[in-house]
Amino acid sequence: MTVTDRIRGLRSDARGSAVIEFAVAAPVLLLLLIGIYDMAHTAYLTAVLHGAVQEAARGDGLEGADNANADAYVTGMVKRIAPDATVTFKRMSYYDFADIKRAEAWNDKNTNGTCDKGETYTDENKNGKWDADVGTSDNGGANDVVLYTATVIYKPVFIVPYVGNSTAQRTLTASAVRKNQPYALQEKYGAAAGTCS
Repeated sequence: MTVTDRIRGLRSDARGSAVIEFAVAAPVLLLLLIGIYDMAHTAYLTAVLHGAVQEAARGDGLEGADNANADAYVTGMVKRIAPDATVTFKRMSYYDFADIKRAEAWNDKNTNGTCDKGETYTDENKNGKWDADVGTSDNGGANDVVLYTATVIYKPVFIVPYVGNSTAQRTLTASAVRKNQPYALQEKYGAAAGTCS
């Protein structure tokens, strides 16, 4: 058999070609599948977190609501999907929806957006100092508006190879704004004056 005959024989020999094709295609396919699973897990966790926060916020608006139970409910829902996740909570209460993340009233003489030394302010949240956010960090009282926020820090379940930061911790946040039921008279903001120092 000549060299030419051997080359012609190799061209027509298809034995082992499936293994070679699989070896070329498998890494790309696996990378694609792991990426899809990772995105789906994040999307599902986000949806569950938002739903749990909305549900907990609804229950928190009732008289005698138990904040610990609401937080435990959200934590339990999140840990079903991300067992090692850390969940933290924050509540900020306001008199009205328009007050959310509003600064306390002050005389901004130099118009720099900060209550500087010598500028006067109204201590609306009654804590003895000027605040860039008039809210108080609690569940509020009757008829108050509460911004309820849950933050989840978790490690991804699916590690995508060759993708930078695929093993880094991730953070998801969900918030809900609700108004407490009018079970009593709503407490008004304070009107005491103060001077920034």
